[in-house]
Amino acid sequence: QVQLVESGGGLVQAGGSLTLSCAASGSAFSINFMAWYRQAPGKQRELVAGISRQGSTNYLDSVKGRFTISRDNAKKTVSLQMSSLKLEDTAVYYCNMQNVFTTYWGQGTQVTVSS
Repeated sequence: QVQLVESGGGLVQAGGSLTLSCAASGSAFSINFMAWYRQAPGKQRELVAGISRQGSTNYLDSVKGRFTISRDNAKKTVSLQMSSLKLEDTAVYYCNMQNVFTTYWGQGTQVTVSS
């Protein structure tokens, strides 16, 4: 059984920074893709940032230049450094990891950006 445990969410003022972290516990066969998604109230879940096993990254246009995703393959962890946070970044952020067999999701961590 694989579980993704997230940490690092919270309340921050606009312009501030937060770092989200996610670790996979249990045996997870060869995680290929790791990502962070978010879902704001009344909106669909969207991909914020993703990173391949080789380190190739992709970002939602609205977070480019502000967010940085990174991973540690040996530790099966993924992090999301968020800076210059905006009110519209407020959402529940979900960790996501995928291998050839299945997709794993974290329980979600709330990020609230205040004015």
